[in-house]
Amino acid sequence: MLPDSFGRVATDLRVSLTDRCNLRCAYCMPPEGLDWLPSPDQLTDDEVVRLVRVAVERLGVREVRFTGGEPLLRRGLAGILARTAELRPRPEISLTTNAIGLKRSAAALREAGLDRVNVSLDTLRPETFRKLARRDRLPDTLDGLAAAAQAGLAPVKVNAVLMRDLNDDEAAPLLRFCLDRGYELRFIEQMPLDAQHGWKRAEMVTAEEILAALGREFTLTPDDPGQRGSAPAEAFLVDGGPARVGVIASVTRPFCGTCDRVRLTADGQVRNCLFARTESDLRGPLRMGASDAELAAQWQRAVAAKLPGHGINDPSFLQPDRPMSAIGG
Repeated sequence: MLPDSFGRVATDLRVSLTDRCNLRCAYCMPPEGLDWLPSPDQLTDDEVVRLVRVAVERLGVREVRFTGGEPLLRRGLAGILARTAELRPRPEISLTTNAIGLKRSAAALREAGLDRVNVSLDTLRPETFRKLARRDRLPDTLDGLAAAAQAGLAPVKVNAVLMRDLNDDEAAPLLRFCLDRGYELRFIEQMPLDAQHGWKRAEMVTAEEILAALGREFTLTPDDPGQRGSAPAEAFLVDGGPARVGVIASVTRPFCGTCDRVRLTADGQVRNCLFARTESDLRGPLRMGASDAELAAQWQRAVAAKLPGHGINDPSFLQPDRPMSAIGG
């Protein structure tokens, strides 16, 4: 297992397959992009699968989510999914994506073993999409969402970040869009994970503001909190249900006490928290011939050192050196 010293056990593994992305979202990257990891530094497909196998077979991981950057840019994605689906016990396999390219790949990824997707969609307005993502790709994202639903990658989840004076008036339209199509919407508070280190608390749209905006057009009822478990989203029934909307309030309502996640970066570093200031190297030992047992032990030591919380609300908080695109969501 992967326990820490505060009684939490990591069972949900987030694996970044690349730090590259075909968007430049303002809360993640500067307009000019970033310096990508050199190819030799990235884990190979075989190395990714081996580490995932160690996590599943030896360390009790039950859910594997592949992230980026943008994971659809990883050429070997389908093969990685297929080999992960062959593991026993078979983990739940999901993908966090901007859905660009999903229209042509959703069916094949489903056949390879992908169970479901989380798609980032922050706006329904083309001009706002261009401002926020600095690319004119909204139609591709919408087509990718539709293709995911058609391929049976259910439930199709949509993640939205609201930014002040940019798309903070779109809470209700985004929810209505998702309700009409059977997607599950989750709003995420903007977190201090941008490469520019320009995040300001005063500019963040809070969970309270999001719920107030939704409450002007919908009746929201808190879902059974006993069902939440380690899920990051607070869920609310919309107009009596069964449809739900979620809010992930990492900043204003931290849920660190029930966190069950651990992250593996594209260059083989274990991060025991999204906001961790330290990492533990698995790529080096792996390439030097470490056994599965030795890799598992290193992984356990990394998770055991996890802090009680992310510390965003502490005056001494320092933003991680790596931005979200290099960590994996």
